[in-house]
Amino acid sequence: MTSIRTVGVIGAGQMGNGIAHVCALAGYDVLLNDADKARIEAGLGTIGKNLSRQVHREVITQADADAALKRIRGAAEYAAMAPSDLIIESIVEQDEAKRAVFAGLQPVLKPEAILASNTSSISITRLAATTDRPDKFIGIHFMNPAPLMKLVELIRGLATSQETYDASVKFVESLGKTIANAEDFPGLHRQPRAGADDQ
Repeated sequence: MTSIRTVGVIGAGQMGNGIAHVCALAGYDVLLNDADKARIEAGLGTIGKNLSRQVHREVITQADADAALKRIRGAAEYAAMAPSDLIIESIVEQDEAKRAVFAGLQPVLKPEAILASNTSSISITRLAATTDRPDKFIGIHFMNPAPLMKLVELIRGLATSQETYDASVKFVESLGKTIANAEDFPGLHRQPRAGADDQ
């Protein structure tokens, strides 16, 4: 099974920085990318504030917050995302924009790296078909705000391998999240797979 240690997050907006926050707090090294470099710095600032809020509420300790912040690095160029074992795209809900991200990433990715989209409305199968690794492509849909919401949807494309799915399950569970399996079809409200037990 693919071993995930470093997570790349594409998109430093509200969803992206929330996902980076959750991953870093769970012990993963995180690379945060955005087409707008200023948004990377803003995203890191937001993560710092949200971690401080959790410390204030005694959800985590100051040591936890400090360690999480140290695990996150800004990555302004796709080349800096090369160490990623898993990359989660979380940009605007536009098919062409997402395809462009995955096309830009392909030359720098490790062969074993898993690609994921946080999309809630675009077909995972269609996005996967634009990459060089449709078997290593999956939907990992976090709810907003990611640090607070427990539910995460896993959406398998037609080509998603069992190994990719299993690695994604292990990853999401390590974040302390609850998994719901969903069918791959466009629409904001995917339905759970018939006969599938939500994990």
